[in-house]
Amino acid sequence: MKWGVILKLFIDLKWFFIQEKKSYISGTLLLLFVALLTLVPPKIIGKTVDAISRGELSLKDIYIYMSILVVTGCVMYVLRYYWRIMIFGSAVKLARQLRSKLFHHFTEMPQSFYQKRRIGDLMAHATNDLQAIQATAGSGVLTLVDSLATGGFVIMAMLFIDWKLTLICLIPMPFMALLTNYYGTLLHKRFHKAQEAFSNLNDKTQESISGIRVIKTFGQEKEDIGSFTKKSKEVVEKNIAVAKVDSLFDPTISIIVGISFFLSIAFGSRLVLNNQLSIGELVSFSTYLGLLIWPMLAFGWLFNIVERGRASYDRVMDLLSIKPEIIDKEEPVINSPTGHIHYQLQEFRYPGEDEPVLKDIHFTIQQGETLGIVGRTGAGKTTLMKLLIREFEGFSGTIQYGKHEIQAYTLDALRRSIGYVPQDHFLFSASIKDNIAFSKADIDTSRIENAAMLAHIHDDIIHFSEGYQTLVGERGVSLSGGQKQRISIARALLMDPEVLLLDDSLSAVDAKTERIILDHLKRERDGKTTMITSHRLSAIKHANLILVLDQGRIIQRGTHDQLMANEGWYKDMYTQQQLELLVEHGG
Repeated sequence: MKWGVILKLFIDLKWFFIQEKKSYISGTLLLLFVALLTLVPPKIIGKTVDAISRGELSLKDIYIYMSILVVTGCVMYVLRYYWRIMIFGSAVKLARQLRSKLFHHFTEMPQSFYQKRRIGDLMAHATNDLQAIQATAGSGVLTLVDSLATGGFVIMAMLFIDWKLTLICLIPMPFMALLTNYYGTLLHKRFHKAQEAFSNLNDKTQESISGIRVIKTFGQEKEDIGSFTKKSKEVVEKNIAVAKVDSLFDPTISIIVGISFFLSIAFGSRLVLNNQLSIGELVSFSTYLGLLIWPMLAFGWLFNIVERGRASYDRVMDLLSIKPEIIDKEEPVINSPTGHIHYQLQEFRYPGEDEPVLKDIHFTIQQGETLGIVGRTGAGKTTLMKLLIREFEGFSGTIQYGKHEIQAYTLDALRRSIGYVPQDHFLFSASIKDNIAFSKADIDTSRIENAAMLAHIHDDIIHFSEGYQTLVGERGVSLSGGQKQRISIARALLMDPEVLLLDDSLSAVDAKTERIILDHLKRERDGKTTMITSHRLSAIKHANLILVLDQGRIIQRGTHDQLMANEGWYKDMYTQQQLELLVEHGG
């Protein structure tokens, strides 16, 4: 561990220290004053011992010395209270700022960012790593300033007593510096591994809790517990490796300081016997030497804190250095788009993939029309929708919405005009009302209920124990698949968007419910555009235009009647589904 590393971290945090300069300067000045006051008690003790040895200690002297000690103690008590508020309070602000910055950064990242990183690891960055950085800006600053100030003032006081004895007692100190430097280097390597192990455990915990129903269904509780235990053991082992190095600091410093005490007594006694030093001065000197224990321990603690902070700060900065792939252009259009949607895609492939997901996609939807998109699993239906909301970019060609290409609008303006119901119906751990009103938290209850009616979920909700105030549990665990789908649809409908994207969002409801919802949409969304992907063709047969995708290409297009009039995938699939429906109902 090099002092340069400590200096580099504090330089990296310079922006924050400048921001909170008043608090840090005030706290540092108070720390320096406290360090000066710590010199008073040993001096008083020395004077008292000398007075006793000469038989000159009077009651008046005792009262004076006691008063000085009491006043000194009270002043130190008050000053220590205020510097802790100033320095540790500022450190809490640093953690808050970095946490907000990191969370805001996460919201700007595209889906590809989350495909490459585990949620548990990101959570570890926002919790464990930020705590380590906070400790650097709090305990680290305190330890650095206090150890240097106290150590410096104490050594100066010792030099005034006897400079030769001081130099002799400081001889072991360089060895301590070398050893703590070596320990710090080991600590840096091991702490980084410990943080990685904690991230793995965090990710495993999050994944297991989210997938607990699947684990129970397949009877894999024992295996999952075994996997968790293994990762937990790795965390313990890595942290024990850190603790083994960390535990070397205190004994090493204690031995070095012990040797210094031995030298102090051995050589100091000779000075007393030779009348070169009074007994009271030797007592003061030894007491000052005892005060050096804290600065020496503090240096070891400082290396520990800064090493943890350095590793964590690097991890957080690595995340923040990743630039958002999807951003607003200079001088973008801030008004939400409206009008027709025109796709002219030559090709799109996911980052790092060789094969294109979409190719030669050309079509136009007029405002107020409904587009149906069908095809086999993996044909590119969902990708086609996600490109419209700019969840992915990097395609060859153009997508125009209204008068401009979609990249010309701000992300906020574009997405404000589009309501998207994805295949994965994510619900928050809140009430049903809050989930539906997610985009408009302060909206009137009647409008929330109207959206629920349109999604044909209102009757289900009012039969729940708490109605719209019913808590749905994490990710909607207490609801059926169909109920989650319809709540998600209600949430999108509450936005009253110009374009509604339904990505296989009726797959978990029966045919009758599907027909009711589609009738509601047709009546209530007159003049507004709707795009629907579905495996069940009954959901899109009313569309003005139907696209059939296969391996990312359009292999058929037209209305339901036009497609049924020609041989092909659509007619075959629709006929098959109708036969299945007849068999299901005993026809």
